Amino acid sequence: MKTVSVKLVPLGKELQAREGTPLIDILHEYGVEFPCGGKGTCGKCRVKVLEGEIDTDPNHLDRLSELGLDSDWRLACLSSCSSDLVLEVGQYETIIQADETAFEFTPGTGLGIAFDLGTTTLVGQLLDLSTGKILAVETAMNPQKVYGSDLITRLETALHDGPEEMTGIIRVKIGEMIERMMKNQDSPLDRVVIVGNTVMHHFFCGHDIKSLSFYPFESANTEMARFSTRALEWNYVDCSQVWFYPSIGSFVGSDILAGILATGMYKKEGYSVLIDLGTNGEIVIGNNKRLLCASTAAGPAFEGARISQGMQATTGAISSILSKGEDWQCTVIGRGEAKGICGSGLIDAVAVLLDNQLMGDFGEIQSGEPEINLNSRVKLTQKDIQEFQLAKAAIAAGIEILIRKLGISSLDVKDVFIAGGFGNYINLSNVVRVGMLEFPEERMHKLGNSALMGGKMFLFEDTSHPSAILEITEHVSLESEPDFQDIFVEKLAF
Repeated sequence: MKTVSVKLVPLGKELQAREGTPLIDILHEYGVEFPCGGKGTCGKCRVKVLEGEIDTDPNHLDRLSELGLDSDWRLACLSSCSSDLVLEVGQYETIIQADETAFEFTPGTGLGIAFDLGTTTLVGQLLDLSTGKILAVETAMNPQKVYGSDLITRLETALHDGPEEMTGIIRVKIGEMIERMMKNQDSPLDRVVIVGNTVMHHFFCGHDIKSLSFYPFESANTEMARFSTRALEWNYVDCSQVWFYPSIGSFVGSDILAGILATGMYKKEGYSVLIDLGTNGEIVIGNNKRLLCASTAAGPAFEGARISQGMQATTGAISSILSKGEDWQCTVIGRGEAKGICGSGLIDAVAVLLDNQLMGDFGEIQSGEPEINLNSRVKLTQKDIQEFQLAKAAIAAGIEILIRKLGISSLDVKDVFIAGGFGNYINLSNVVRVGMLEFPEERMHKLGNSALMGGKMFLFEDTSHPSAILEITEHVSLESEPDFQDIFVEKLAF
C-alpha cells in the first residue's frame, strides 16, 4: 500500500502513514484534541491544510459550515491521509503533574511503581522501597482520549464498538512506561500500584462497563484487582504483584481513596474536605468516624470541553486573568498567542467580570451582548457563562449536601484540600468570589497530585490497608437526594 507524508507545522514533525489512514490515528499524540470522541461535533480537532488535498463528504462539509470554517480547514476526526499533506496544528505542551511530597514510611525491599491512571493524563514514579527515593518518572497523555475527552463519551464508544480496544491500549501504554522506567535497573520490581477512577479501573481490569453507563451508575466490580506482568504481557519484567486499588463507588475511584490516604483525613478527629477538580469533580467530607463522598458532573467545563474556546491547560491557554480597572492582564501558557481558555482562567474571567460589574449575579452579561472579549483573540459567550454556572453549582451543591448529611456546618470544617492538576493552578480568592467553594481562604490547601502521592504511600502498606478507609466511607448519590435540585438552583447564582 502507498505511503504518504504528513508534515505538521509549526511542530516541525514529519510522519509517514499508509494512504487512507484516518488522521485521528496519528494526530492525537501531537496535541490535537478529540473531546467529542471523533463524531465531528465539537470542532476542537480542526487542522488547516497548507499543502495537499483532503477529500470531504457532505457530512464533513456540513460540519465545517456549522463551525464557520472556510475551505482551508478540515476536521481531523473526519479526515484521512489521501495524499502528501502539510497541516497547521496547534503546538501543545500539556501540564502533567507528578509528585515529590515527602511522607513517612516503613522501608521495604526491591523497587515499586505507583501509577495515577487519569482520564486525561498518566503519570508513574519508580521508587526504591528501601529508601523511598524516586528513581524515574514517566508521564503521558491517556491514549484513550482519541475516543473522547470525557468518561461518558468513552463509555458510549466502548458500548458500541466493544471495550477491548480501551483495555488493550491502556495496558500497552502503561507497560511501555514501566519498561522505560525499569531500563538499567538492577533491583527486582516488587510491586506496582495503580489508582484511577472507576471507569479507568473497569477498562484496565477488563470488567463489564454496562452498569456504569446507565443510572444508577453502580457496579459490583469495584474491588482490588491483582495481575502479574505475564498476564498483562509485560514480558520485559517479572512481577506477580500488579495491584489496581479498589473504587469507593460509582464514579469515585481509587484515585480518591489514595487522596484520602494522602491527606490523612481518615485519621483526624476534626472535619476535612477533599475536592479533586479533575475530569470529574469528586468530593469527600468527614473525619475518623465517618467519610461521605460523591461525584459531580463538573469536570467538562473546567477542562474546556463545553466552553466555546475552552481547552485543557496546554500551550496557548489563558490560565489566569488579573484586572486593574479597565486593564486586563491575561497570562498564557507558553507565553505565546492565546488560543483559548482553560479552567483556572475561566474562574478568573468570571470573577473579573463580576468585580467590574460587567456581569450580574445570575450570570447575565450586563451589556446585553451575547459575548465578551477577554482579549483580541479569546471571548466568553453567554452560553459559556451558563456552563460555568452549572459546573460551579454542582460542586457547591455537592459540598452542601454532604455537610448537611453529616449534621455539621461549614464552620466545623478545619481543612479544605484541593487536589488535581487543575486545582493546583486556580486562584483561591476567585474560587471563593464566584461561590464555588464557600470556605475561608486560609483553610484551603492546594495538594497537587494527591492520587499519585497516595499511590506511593500504598506501596509501603499492606494490601489490606484500604479496608480501614473503606469501612468508614460511604458513597452518596447526589441526584437521589430529595433536596439536591433546590440546593443546586440556589448555588447557580453568584
